[in-house]
Amino acid sequence: MELHDNTGHPRRWPILGVLVISLLVVVLDNTILNVALRTLADPVHGLGASQGELEWSINSYTLVFAGLLFTFGVLGDRAGRKRFLMIGLALFGLASLLSAYAQDPAQLIAARALMGVGGAAIMPVTLSIISNVFDPRERGRAIGVWAGAVGLAVAIGPILGGALLEHFWWGSVFLINVPVVIAGVVLVALLVPESRDPRPGRVDVLGVLLSVVGLVALSYGIIDGGEHGFGRPVAWGSIVAGLAVLGWFVQHERRSDHPSLDVRLFKLPRFAAPVAIVGLVFFAAMGVMFFSSFYLQLVRDYSPLQTGLLFLPFAGAQLIFAPRSAAMVRRYGGRAVATVGLALTAAALAAFAFIGESTPIWVVLVVFFFQGVGMANIMPPATESIMSALPREKAGVGSAVSNTVRQVAGALGVAVLGSVLSAVYRADVEGALTGLPAQARDAANESISGAYAAAGQLGPAAPALISAANDAFVTAMHWAAALSAVVAALGILVVLRWMPGREVATAVPAAPAAEPELAGTA
Repeated sequence: MELHDNTGHPRRWPILGVLVISLLVVVLDNTILNVALRTLADPVHGLGASQGELEWSINSYTLVFAGLLFTFGVLGDRAGRKRFLMIGLALFGLASLLSAYAQDPAQLIAARALMGVGGAAIMPVTLSIISNVFDPRERGRAIGVWAGAVGLAVAIGPILGGALLEHFWWGSVFLINVPVVIAGVVLVALLVPESRDPRPGRVDVLGVLLSVVGLVALSYGIIDGGEHGFGRPVAWGSIVAGLAVLGWFVQHERRSDHPSLDVRLFKLPRFAAPVAIVGLVFFAAMGVMFFSSFYLQLVRDYSPLQTGLLFLPFAGAQLIFAPRSAAMVRRYGGRAVATVGLALTAAALAAFAFIGESTPIWVVLVVFFFQGVGMANIMPPATESIMSALPREKAGVGSAVSNTVRQVAGALGVAVLGSVLSAVYRADVEGALTGLPAQARDAANESISGAYAAAGQLGPAAPALISAANDAFVTAMHWAAALSAVVAALGILVVLRWMPGREVATAVPAAPAAEPELAGTA
């Protein structure tokens, strides 16, 4: 069959461009906020937010986003993906406007939660629309572009945020979303075709409610544990309750004659294995991105803008290699490509265990680059494997499962690796705090940021405290990096044991059994 006989939409590449813009604004906003946290804490130039309020300005978005992703993926398949994308963009733009002009931290936290609702409506439908408008033979390449856009947004967010904060007030990091959203809504209305599941059946109301409650409870426990430590009953109680509700959800879906998620899909290696890989990789990678930002800004004394620029090798690797990964999968098979990608990622994460205070910065840049190359060759084949396991009309479910796992695993990675980082840091720095005033001692023992703040009030004793805090943080970073590398390496075992090889991976898109409804939905 010639390429011009394919079943893709004639405007599929311009449509992909619109979807990438929609995706960029969601992912960009998460990374752009990180560089604004210090400004938001300033009582004169910001909102005077406390440390807890700053954390919840990030976590309120994550909590709502993770909790609603799966539900909105299912509902988007039923109600219409174009409609959901436009509603999501409008909500995201409104919430960005409210965030920019928030008068106190509570208003900002509430606006960020509304932003999570919009983001949860946007993210799953971008991937399901790609599956609907692209022929299976081109879909891997399109998903590679989609994954590259995620990597680009992760890296340019801090750069754009740093540039905006140098010239404008803190609200500009949110206000920048509004014109992009307006352009996105107009382009979606003009270019993107409406698509939905032609035979949606009844709504699985109990399943939808159980998924929301379970994911919110699990995400809350993870976030609370990362913020206050996992010794609190609230954290473990919420995590256990979330897992119990999700277990109930699985049992209900197995018995239901109209499930929102057919859990039997997890018996298919080409669906279950890449879902597990996505979770393991984002657990490891998001935790490392979290502590590497502190390392660059505090230990190495780079500005937010300079820190953002140092992430460019990661972004560049994503942009170069992610769109090409589909061709690599066709040539070598998904298992081989994902194995090499995971090995590179694990090696890059392990390299952080050997980076110190005086390591040449070019070494850090090389590590970021290889991490980017590795992840660029994991996400596209994994995502393509997930999406090709489902017919087009169920694409939103596959997209939602992939994105929910990624979001929850990323939050878990930040929380768990952040807890390891904090525990090792506190144990290592404690000996250097003897003789300091109680307030300075408590602040320095809490985090490296607290140590730098306390040092500003200590006069001649400041250099010794800064040196001890840097040493303790680097030691803690080494432990966290080693753990993240082990988690990424587990992904290699999953790939080798369950991921389909070359013959299966290349045959799947065209096989009638893989997409039984393909001809009717093209």
